[in-house]
Amino acid sequence: MQITYLFDPLCGWCYAASPAIERIASTAGVDLKLAPTGLFAGEGARLMDKSFADFAWQNDRRIARLTGQVFSEAYQSDVLGAVGSVFDSAPATLGLVAVGLTEPAQEREALKALQKARYVAGRDNTSLDNVVAVLREAGLTAAADRLAAPDEALLHEYRRRVEGARKLMSEFGLMGVPALVAEQDGRRHTLPAGALFGGIDELIDGLKAA
Repeated sequence: MQITYLFDPLCGWCYAASPAIERIASTAGVDLKLAPTGLFAGEGARLMDKSFADFAWQNDRRIARLTGQVFSEAYQSDVLGAVGSVFDSAPATLGLVAVGLTEPAQEREALKALQKARYVAGRDNTSLDNVVAVLREAGLTAAADRLAAPDEALLHEYRRRVEGARKLMSEFGLMGVPALVAEQDGRRHTLPAGALFGGIDELIDGLKAA
């Protein structure tokens, strides 16, 4: 069974879903495919202002209470507190695409490294230079080199993957992320995304049975 994980690297709920995503990926018979949607890239990007920062922090604290994931004071002060910066997931998404081209088996690890850098270490991964640095620190040198000087092949793959993810969201009427689409024997259907935050055992049991 192939499961497509629709996400955005700046989505707090996607960060919260990371432990459940790892469990799905390690389930026998499951091939997990990452599909970055670019939800907060391009036309989805926006300026960080105090109102948006306050809204994000309130939401992140709720996510932390529900899931136990860490949203640090460094994140609050250095990322959300950077009023006037751009909330744009394109650099982090482009970094993940670069990993997909150079070391595809490490793409989930790269996503976790970027999420940890932002939400725990308080590093702004809307900066291309910061994303390059995070990839280097994770040992993903080839991807970091590719990202430091994006060529047309990398940009083409970025557009292809984002467009493919958005098409899938449109096909199933999905309005947000995280989301899961399963495919088996030529048939596709969505899985309950709420299970990523409670009920993952049930979902895993269902995947094993399938």
